[in-house]
Amino acid sequence: MQAVDDVAGTHTRAGGCHCGRVRFEVDAPAPATLLDCNCSICRMTGYLHLIVSETSFRQLEGGDALVEYRFNTGVARHLFCGHCGIKPFYVPRSHPDGVSVNARCLDGGVPVDARVVAFDDNDRDTATAAWAGLSRPG
Repeated sequence: MQAVDDVAGTHTRAGGCHCGRVRFEVDAPAPATLLDCNCSICRMTGYLHLIVSETSFRQLEGGDALVEYRFNTGVARHLFCGHCGIKPFYVPRSHPDGVSVNARCLDGGVPVDARVVAFDDNDRDTATAAWAGLSRPG
């Protein structure tokens, strides 16, 4: 996977959906901490969260291809490519001022040095508190 140092300890990575209409860049910590959430939508789609601040994320192409889906509390803005159905990123309920990038949608795949941490949505408060103690978006 190609990575470019922007800030010490941060790499810029590109990614997108399956058909290529939606493209983005993200400034991600290296090594990255990824969340593996067991909520219904993440579990069913195999989503692997790389959560970053809004300022660390840039959508490059495909805004017109995105379709929004909200469920349960309606806070999370799930964004899917309307052509291929892939969800490369979204605005999560847990971090409404951030962006969750699907690490599986990064060019070259999941970074080999990434740390994957389980996020138990059945006990959201405890999981969120544990996440607060990990590497957080800047």
